Amino acid sequence: MTAAGFYDRIREQLSYERLFFLIFLVALGLRFYQLDLKLFHHDEAIHAWFSYRLLTEGIYTYDPMYHGPLLYYVTAGMFSVFGDSDLVGRVVPALLGLALIPLLYPIYRLGYLDKRQTLIAALFIAVSPGMVYFSRFLRNDIFIIFFTLVLLVSLLYYFERRETKYALIAGAAVGFGMSSKENMPIVLAIFGSYLIYLISTRRLELPKRWKTDLLFGALVTVGIMAAFYSSFGAHPEVLADGWLKAIEHWTAMHQQERLGGPPFFYIIFFLLYEVPIFILAVFGIGQFLAGNGRGTRAVREIRRRLARKSDTAAPLPQDLDEVVGTRIFDRREEFMRFSIYWLVLSVGAYAYIGEKVPWLILHQLLPLIFVAVYAMTTKKAAIAVGASIFLIAMTWHVGFVPVDINEPIVQVQNSEDLREIMAMIDASEKVAIASDTYWPLPWYYRGEQASKISYYGGKVDESTIYSQNFDMVIAYDQDTYPSLTGYDKERYKLSYWFSYYDNQDRIAEYYLMRDGKTGSMNIDVFTKKAPSL
Repeated sequence: MTAAGFYDRIREQLSYERLFFLIFLVALGLRFYQLDLKLFHHDEAIHAWFSYRLLTEGIYTYDPMYHGPLLYYVTAGMFSVFGDSDLVGRVVPALLGLALIPLLYPIYRLGYLDKRQTLIAALFIAVSPGMVYFSRFLRNDIFIIFFTLVLLVSLLYYFERRETKYALIAGAAVGFGMSSKENMPIVLAIFGSYLIYLISTRRLELPKRWKTDLLFGALVTVGIMAAFYSSFGAHPEVLADGWLKAIEHWTAMHQQERLGGPPFFYIIFFLLYEVPIFILAVFGIGQFLAGNGRGTRAVREIRRRLARKSDTAAPLPQDLDEVVGTRIFDRREEFMRFSIYWLVLSVGAYAYIGEKVPWLILHQLLPLIFVAVYAMTTKKAAIAVGASIFLIAMTWHVGFVPVDINEPIVQVQNSEDLREIMAMIDASEKVAIASDTYWPLPWYYRGEQASKISYYGGKVDESTIYSQNFDMVIAYDQDTYPSLTGYDKERYKLSYWFSYYDNQDRIAEYYLMRDGKTGSMNIDVFTKKAPSL
């Protein structure tokens, strides 16, 4: 085979569809490989526990502190079919994180992304540390990201095809998103305001039956929200005041800055985990602004024709979409303008909001990826692919190493020390928890296993311990026993987090090495001494 023949064979094998499918397989592997490798995060354990109680006891009422009801009903359904476990609890988030990639394809089919842009965006979503980590994580944010992208695709199709079914899909995406978490209105405000801009500038013409479609879509939204927030009719009172309680709660959290941070909190996360995407996005914004909205060469050519009043009926260049009067609509340029708008408002909103937590980076990362793939030339694509090595390395480090890692992305993660503690609990018949700090043990010891554990909610008299003849006693290290007669004492981490104070004098070293001391919440474990022979 000649060199030219070999090159043609390679090109044939690396068709667009095959590359897209290959990226999908990579994403599949990164989302499902050893999905239960890490112990549940503190919040995951609570979410799983609520879902388990919903399944086994039928107990659930919306509480804004724990976000929307959709996650609990979906997870309870999974538990009922496949059993209750860490792995099963993470399957739906992994599926939603995986589904983001095929959702790019219709955006490409409509012409808002070209092939190269679509492939690089898919690659970034597939291997991004934030996207992978929180796709393997039982929280609401990957639900919101999925429904946000469904909403975007359905709106693009609605204005393209002008069919009511896409309005209904958009209404369903809004309803499920609103039933997932209280930050969905931010997405709706961004999308809605840009839609108004498009209409007011005559870049978009509404279908004749848009009012009817809007009404039907809104009915779908309200119906879904009413079903979930009322717990399918069990708590209709939530429909009256649930929205008010949500506003009151999250306004209070914003003002308290319970989990606060500087306005540039998420920029730090971009630099820690997503730096190639971040740099390409900054470069893309620069390219867009330098072009001053002039668009592609095709657009400039048509504008030149219009300016000269030449024959615009001549065939349009391939990548130009529409000419309406003297107005030119370039889908890729408009999609970039929208993505920048989406990104800037998202970054601004989450910089302002007082509650700073790692998973909120997802709501900024998705538009960041779309901005990063702007004007994706062959050279730029090669750089993006090469830079993805950093993303893959970071993804492996934060998601696939079964040790306690000194990374802000973990927020408050349950320590791997718990595996040793749970092995000791498994070997015991009676265990006392003399502490108000014990999560995620109620999740890991549920059902029949719960009977071996006595939760006292705090330190108790030693006489209580001795009278019950416990095999094992667990106490919070800040309110513990100096010793217990007949027991050995050992200290373990219950949970851990990245400690800025322990790393502030070695930031550059930390960035390169990703090591150092973590902060931790510790427990003292007292186990009965083995009888002497």
